[in-house]
Amino acid sequence: MMNDLDHLEHQSIFILREAYRRLRPLAMLWSLGKDSNVMVWLARKAFLGRLPFPVMHVDTGRKFPEMYEFRTRYAAEWGLDLVIGDCPPVEAMDPSLPPAARSAARKSAGLATLIETRGLAGVIAGIRRDEQATRAKERVFSPRGAGHRWDVRNQPPEFWDQFATPVEPGAHVRVHPLLAWREIDIWRYIEREGIPVVDLYFARDGRRYRSLGDRDITFPVASEAATIAEIIAELRSTQEPERAGRAMDHEAEDAFERLRVTGYL
Repeated sequence: MMNDLDHLEHQSIFILREAYRRLRPLAMLWSLGKDSNVMVWLARKAFLGRLPFPVMHVDTGRKFPEMYEFRTRYAAEWGLDLVIGDCPPVEAMDPSLPPAARSAARKSAGLATLIETRGLAGVIAGIRRDEQATRAKERVFSPRGAGHRWDVRNQPPEFWDQFATPVEPGAHVRVHPLLAWREIDIWRYIEREGIPVVDLYFARDGRRYRSLGDRDITFPVASEAATIAEIIAELRSTQEPERAGRAMDHEAEDAFERLRVTGYL
């Protein structure tokens, strides 16, 4: 008998296969965090052990050393076709954004360059609805217009797993196979499948990272959870939001939405 994790897994595999069938060329984003590692794992299941499209890391150059070590090891172990894209300097970003959001905007610009230079019709990303209020407005197949803009008020309905794939010049689709998952589902699946993750997620000296980003705008939260089982137990009781350690989420209320509209993940 299938349980809830089986249903989530099957739904995500269906979405990944649909994306590959309908969108070419296609690529998957790999941020090196827990969600994108689950997404790569699911894709390896969906395509019998080897991804039929490249995996892209939009590299700000400011990740933790442990993340770069993880990238080197598992790109090789998983046989990934890894594409690393650079980001422009923060000085080139919109000066009206708050400091952390301005720093994060570099990732949007780097992704835009990768999409344009590779002519991508689809990009698979590992966002979830429960992470942040703006992400809760996404579709599974989320169209992006010319200039990578997201029109949050004009999104196609997705009844009975019918996904829209726009063909307008300059448009592409962001595909979100983890949209229905919750943070605790991710960790339960990691535990069940034995999926490797960066060690920074586990508590050291009473602190751990729940969300990983650039080292200058991401901070650990108070926690004693040093194992996956302890993380799952902690998530069953905590009221602390997942992105509490992200500096951008403590800035102006509209900063995240401004970034999302212009292409941020």
